[in-house]
Amino acid sequence: MNQRTLLRGLYAITNSPQAADRDLPNQVSQALEGGTRVIQYRDKGKGRQRRVAEASQLLQLTKQYHALLIINDDIELAAETGADGVHLGRHDADITHARQRLGTEAIIGISCYNRLALAKQAEQAGADYVAFGRFFPSLTKPQAVQANPQLLRQARQTLTLPLVAIGGITPDNGGPLISAGADMLAVIHAVFGQPDIRQACERFRPIFATGG
Repeated sequence: MNQRTLLRGLYAITNSPQAADRDLPNQVSQALEGGTRVIQYRDKGKGRQRRVAEASQLLQLTKQYHALLIINDDIELAAETGADGVHLGRHDADITHARQRLGTEAIIGISCYNRLALAKQAEQAGADYVAFGRFFPSLTKPQAVQANPQLLRQARQTLTLPLVAIGGITPDNGGPLISAGADMLAVIHAVFGQPDIRQACERFRPIFATGG
């Protein structure tokens, strides 16, 4: 199966503070049971050995559910664990280096904030998806730049890559972003900050089923 066909639906990003007193693999398992298609492992506070161990555990879970594991920022961690790919931001390594290190089958995602020009560059450089946002106030990155749905419409007209929307997204506000062109909704607090993670993920299903 072409892994890139999985780049649709709910994209859940782990968050260390919200997992501090809870079992991260159990959290991710609940998210996958709820229908999450992509898990991004995002943890910059733990030691290397712990990160390798956790990422390896999460990869086994995503394989069981025929989902994807993307590593935030860390190309070497993605390579060491055999993760499906890596997500890179403005200050991370470039796509060329990631592709050389991870191979042609790896999925490489790029943060493009509110800049369509960055997304066009990413597509030309060989990215597999691009992410825009924040679209709504974000608990994780309250100072992140603001994007609007019109950006998604413009991107949908000019890019062939899957589009990710991120930033303060909930089941109540995510529908218009799908209608505007987003293929995936990236969520942190609305999944991992909820008492029932599986149910939180299931609440997103109608949005994707109806196209917004």
